[in-house]
Amino acid sequence: MKELLIASNNPHKTWEISSILSNNGTKVYSLNSKGIEIDVEETADTLEGNAFKKAKEIYDAVEIPVISDDTGLFVDALDGRPGVYSARYAGENASYSDNCYKLISELKERDLNESPAHFKTVICLYLSPEEYHMFEGVCPGKIITEMRGENGFGYDPLFIPDGYNKTFAELSAEEKNEVSHRGKAIEKLKEYLA
Repeated sequence: MKELLIASNNPHKTWEISSILSNNGTKVYSLNSKGIEIDVEETADTLEGNAFKKAKEIYDAVEIPVISDDTGLFVDALDGRPGVYSARYAGENASYSDNCYKLISELKERDLNESPAHFKTVICLYLSPEEYHMFEGVCPGKIITEMRGENGFGYDPLFIPDGYNKTFAELSAEEKNEVSHRGKAIEKLKEYLA
């Protein structure tokens, strides 16, 4: 299998996934690049459920292999929030900045400048109704309350992975892919596809 459709219109996510998978000759397409307009609501209460739901609904519409993912940031001091609601933590149409500032506000309300946290990504490779596979990646670290760095997206300016003193947004794309939750999940997918 040398062609996969990414169940996302997020250009940052599409770039991250395709930059890792293209190393083994897999051609990865976004929904936009194929002219596909499908918006799947993430209504499951787990990352696995959302990844599966997106992959299945898009596969059912186009009948080509699909990879989808869902990612959550789990902050210890917030009892695991934002978790499965990370993308829409500050509201349904919230920007990355809105979500970051809500997280900062909630930590500061607890008189905290940081908290242990982890990112988790679950990828679903949906080949057919009879065959699909899940791949998981986790990146432990901490959340801080000062936005740092210009790279990446989402909560990257607030997350420092274990073993580093820089946020994801201060790391190069290559450095981030080596240690990130999504990078780990994609590497597992890549091994499966080899």
